Amino acid sequence: MTQRAGIEPGGPEPGRGAGSGSAAIDAGAELDPVHPVRPPAPRFRPGGLTTAEVAERLARGDVNDVPVRSSRSTVDIVRANVFTRFNAIIGVLWVVMLFVAPLQDSLFGYVIIANTGIGIIQEMRAKKTLDSLAVIGETKPSVRRDGSTAEISTSEIVLDDVIELGPGDKVVVDGVVGEADGLEIDESLLTGEADPVLKKPGDPVMSGSFVVAGGGALTATKVGREAYAAQLAEEATRFTLVHSELRSGISTVLKYVTWMMIPTSVGLVISQLVVKDSNLKDSLARTVGGIVPMIPEGLVLLTSVAFAIGVIRLGRKQCLVQELPAIEGLARVDVVCLDKTGTLTEGGMDVTELRPLGGAEPPYVKKVLGALGESDPRPNASLQAIIDAYPDSAEWRCTESLPFSSARKYSGASFSEGDGENSTWLLGAPDVLLPAGDPALDEIDDLNEQGLRVLLLARASRELDDASVAAGARPTALIVLEQRLRPDAADTLRYFEDQKVHAKVISGDNAVSVGAVAGKLGLPGAENTVDARRLPPEPHEMAAVLDENAVFGRVTPQQKRDMVGALQSKGHTVAMTGDGVNDVLALKDADIGVSMGSGSEATRAVAQIVLLNNSFSTLPSVVAEGRRVIGNITRVATLFLTKTVYSVLLAILVVCWGVDYPFLPRHLTLLSTLTIGVPAFFLALAPNKERARPHFVRRVMRYAVPGGAIAAVATFVTYLLARHHYTGADALKAETSAATLTLFLVSTWILAIIARPYTWWRIALVGAMGGTFLVVLVVPWLQDFFQLRLVGTQMPWIAVAAAASAAALIEFVFHWVDRRFPA
Repeated sequence: MTQRAGIEPGGPEPGRGAGSGSAAIDAGAELDPVHPVRPPAPRFRPGGLTTAEVAERLARGDVNDVPVRSSRSTVDIVRANVFTRFNAIIGVLWVVMLFVAPLQDSLFGYVIIANTGIGIIQEMRAKKTLDSLAVIGETKPSVRRDGSTAEISTSEIVLDDVIELGPGDKVVVDGVVGEADGLEIDESLLTGEADPVLKKPGDPVMSGSFVVAGGGALTATKVGREAYAAQLAEEATRFTLVHSELRSGISTVLKYVTWMMIPTSVGLVISQLVVKDSNLKDSLARTVGGIVPMIPEGLVLLTSVAFAIGVIRLGRKQCLVQELPAIEGLARVDVVCLDKTGTLTEGGMDVTELRPLGGAEPPYVKKVLGALGESDPRPNASLQAIIDAYPDSAEWRCTESLPFSSARKYSGASFSEGDGENSTWLLGAPDVLLPAGDPALDEIDDLNEQGLRVLLLARASRELDDASVAAGARPTALIVLEQRLRPDAADTLRYFEDQKVHAKVISGDNAVSVGAVAGKLGLPGAENTVDARRLPPEPHEMAAVLDENAVFGRVTPQQKRDMVGALQSKGHTVAMTGDGVNDVLALKDADIGVSMGSGSEATRAVAQIVLLNNSFSTLPSVVAEGRRVIGNITRVATLFLTKTVYSVLLAILVVCWGVDYPFLPRHLTLLSTLTIGVPAFFLALAPNKERARPHFVRRVMRYAVPGGAIAAVATFVTYLLARHHYTGADALKAETSAATLTLFLVSTWILAIIARPYTWWRIALVGAMGGTFLVVLVVPWLQDFFQLRLVGTQMPWIAVAAAASAAALIEFVFHWVDRRFPA
């Protein structure tokens, strides 16, 4: 797994394969699985293309012009908000009303136009936020041109460009390896095979894979829509990858509403136009008045607006939500798996102590460390701290290198020393390089218990390309590193504890060291650490250990993935945070993946949420935003569907009794606006820390069905009593007014229940809606506009009494539902 220094680039050796998963790499030619024959590799040019050659390729369109889709297009947003099933129904009814009824009865159409416009504007604002953040968070690959290296946008890459690769880099175009220095590529996101593939010059690589160890360079052979990853992206866009229980639940509700509407509407039309011998225009108006409120037209709109505003709010905190429903997903999370490095600690480290072992001389040890630092062109945080502390003296020449791998936990290099002597050195985890029971481990445990990170420098007695190179290595020195804790990590962990979200620290570092860091941050259970090498392989047994403990060390990348799967098998909704390439597999499999903005390109590519400011403290804001959206939409969905239920039942009762429908469209527009539309808008955007719970449809319908049924019966009883009480030319207006009063009072009571727990502004909101309705009843021109006038005193008080009885019954039923069908 090593690469000789100074290797000349060129084609592959005869008969050499590319390793696991490589046969499918070339997206063009079909390959014989038994005797693979590759198309000839392009000539590798170490200095890259010239400016003239780049211009030539740009002119003929050989450029990586795949658009980055961080959100829906403008056309998609407009289409989704305008061309809906219910908008089509309402549009037809609106046109009918414009011809047969006064303007007042057509108000519902203007309300729909206004609501749809608001939805489009909010989603466009969210799109603008997403797109701008996507540009900020875009990684720029290093490309060689005219003999020098520069970072450019992925959309500027042209055919035959030479692209440099290092640990954590994502392969952005299809290509052929030209240089390789221990280059290991993970193709699991494309092939499903988790084992990294060692790549050599001449081997093909696919876009969408990423580098886990080593480095090198490739020549771009397929760019733009011809690249493999681009072809996959066309099959599923980012916008809809995450499952949204909220949206699927609303879709389920709307499907059933549609089936209820059809027979009810037909019966109402026949009842009002055929059975009742009345004025045609008035019958049409009342028929439309019965159909329109059955449609929960604002529910889908309000959900889109809530998501959009959530994206805008998080965008202001430098949080890129790559898939909108991810806001909802993180709010449902009950376990969050945290990678220590880069999440609980900052990326940088400092060398605090150097402890020579076995009589090694400190100056010699420092020289070895300086040479090791120079041997790796793309050092990780640990090696960078060593480089900063012990710069290279340039006396030794590196002849062979072994890049660091999170799977094996060490790196290495062979040197030709200044006096002609050759030596091989390993640098990595002491408990991996040393055998169990080694005396040096006791000293290391004491340091780990203080939260310090310890690396072992060991001299190997075997060749670097020997699979057992670590066996028999002689310990030479301990390098003690101090990790910088994130100042906001403790508060964030405390937030998760308060919210009953279990935090699990999963790290590749020593378990005791990880536990010490977690303990400093106040993580519950940090004192009980688990070495992942002793975890049971069976998912069920592993899940039991994961449930009982909070800190895990020496976790391999594949184990991280297995741990996420084990937690999910126990019914947990799992979020995974990370910034390193070793986190990619777990991020991909978790319900929600969260990446740091400074992390590798591979982690940002698979994560649904990217914290561009690298601030762990942003996570509570994302959780809170998701809970606000879900909790509030659940509240307001009850209002919308209660209206649907009472509208359907009222229509059925009217058909069965053979009477005029009690309401004109203007009446129900007024009621919907005051008891649903305006309050729902404010309630949907209010703070809400209630933990998200599953079974959205069941939780909404358990209130909407009894609430709507009681409201319909109370209103219809009042209407029937009013029909017997009033006589004369204006009897129908008086009957409608009494029924409207009852329905408004019952609906307002349901609104008051939904608005609990009360705050000053919620009380003011309910009071303002009641005050507005009172104004309509007492101002003469509003009475005429809405055709509402309470006649006498007896019938209005009967209407109030019916509403009070219904309100009391609703309170009783809701309490019974809470006990009988808990959420």
